[in-house]
Amino acid sequence: MTPEEEAAHADLIERARLLFAGRVEFLKSAPSLKFLPDPTVPEVAFAGRSNVGKSSLLNALTGRKSLARTSVTPGRTQELNYFEVGEPTRMRLVDMPGYGFAKAPPKVVEQWRRLVRDFLRGRVVLKRTLLLIDSRHGIKPVDVEMMQMLDEAGVGYRVVLTKADKIKASELEQVIAETQAAARKRTAAYPEVLVTSSEKRMGIEELRAAVLQDAEQ
Repeated sequence: MTPEEEAAHADLIERARLLFAGRVEFLKSAPSLKFLPDPTVPEVAFAGRSNVGKSSLLNALTGRKSLARTSVTPGRTQELNYFEVGEPTRMRLVDMPGYGFAKAPPKVVEQWRRLVRDFLRGRVVLKRTLLLIDSRHGIKPVDVEMMQMLDEAGVGYRVVLTKADKIKASELEQVIAETQAAARKRTAAYPEVLVTSSEKRMGIEELRAAVLQDAEQ
């Protein structure tokens, strides 16, 4: 980075810190598109396999302990959950239903697909989707399906590795390299991968900066 770029990045990180240290509140749950809030501010969505650590990451991102409910039961979130950030509201975070639930009835899976596909294709204020991948497992076939859905919808997305503290450093390096290689083959994916741990607060500062940057684009 040039000195100017470093200064701009430091400013972005500080602005993101101050933003998320302020008002962050749950707004509503939307079981279908007709319940979505009016598209008045930028939105950044969070997608990921069930039990990938999405709720924990949202809590870490916003500095709250229980903003997003965490559950050991995969597939608990079956609605689009909205959170407002800033006073007045600067952006909204959207917690999307987890995917890859093996025990769900086909009807539930199809309902999920329809809701997510229609949301991705039709939400004009959606600036970016963050696709969460568990560092311990890397990209699974269900993640590839989600990437394809995002590519087809033309929604730009960042890949975020979660639970990076749960594997050895050497294994993490390999997962990062493989994930970046996969992302660079996708039409809508951001080429750089963000590496995080909600428990150790690894990468949270950079994630906040990325979310703010996406919302402001």
